[in-house]
Amino acid sequence: MNAVCLESVCKSFGEVHAVDALSARVPAGSIYGFLGPNGAGKTTTLRMIMDIIRPDSGQVSVLGRGSAAAAKDRIGYMPEERGLYRKMTVGKVLAYFGSIKGTPAGELSRRVPLWLEKVGLADWTSKKVEELSRGMHQKLQFAVTCINDPELLILDEPFSGLDPLNLDLLEGIVLSLREKGKTIILSTHVMHEAERLCDFILLINKGRAVLDGTLDQIRSRWRSSAVSVELGGETGFIEHLPMVAAVKPDGRRLEVAMAEGADPQELLKALAGRVRVQAFEVKVPSLHEIFVHLVGNGDAQDS
Repeated sequence: MNAVCLESVCKSFGEVHAVDALSARVPAGSIYGFLGPNGAGKTTTLRMIMDIIRPDSGQVSVLGRGSAAAAKDRIGYMPEERGLYRKMTVGKVLAYFGSIKGTPAGELSRRVPLWLEKVGLADWTSKKVEELSRGMHQKLQFAVTCINDPELLILDEPFSGLDPLNLDLLEGIVLSLREKGKTIILSTHVMHEAERLCDFILLINKGRAVLDGTLDQIRSRWRSSAVSVELGGETGFIEHLPMVAAVKPDGRRLEVAMAEGADPQELLKALAGRVRVQAFEVKVPSLHEIFVHLVGNGDAQDS
């Protein structure tokens, strides 16, 4: 079952094609990453899923309905532009958003302190929002997104600017929500975040899908031609082996680039016959490496 379906969705702003014939399926109960550089169309896509803006063509379905508006009480949305009432206290602003999302007062009296404890803001309940640091404000916005216990959470750059401790805190909460059966769509341009969290990944560039699938599926399409080895003994002979294209020192190890079509097992046999092999690892391409290879280093404005 899919929580969100996009069918050939297009959106333009004047001459700019922000989203171009984009199709995707977000499986229910998964963490689905919308990845891409600034300007790729991630935020525009999330806004169309939320029915904030309408596609020029194509179809969007959310939780089995024709639009997010028809399922709004079952969705939590954390926009990239954070916006909370600065003069209200932390506890009251969380209760207010919970109430307008339809959460009963009795249930809010339980959920508000629970969520403030979860995001580390329990001691700030009576403080005004304007007194919070940027990171604390971000954690409160996350709690606002979750306060109505939504089935689907849509998070636009939810970890941007967080320090390592708060990053770990919110990532842990996201994973726990997935364990409870929630569906989470998160937008990010930070590849290691996606590698840690996402079950499925959609890489977008210039409004179009570039890659779509699980991390293992994506990596399998981009086999590495490098091997990392740690050896005991003389290593000068390695660069002259027929299956080796280049050798580069990498700390205590050597990074060996294989010749085109060469099998790393051939290298292992050649090494084992001449030196002690202490470590031998066929390198798996990281999502960052795949991203840079496909997208390059262009730096556009976000859309």
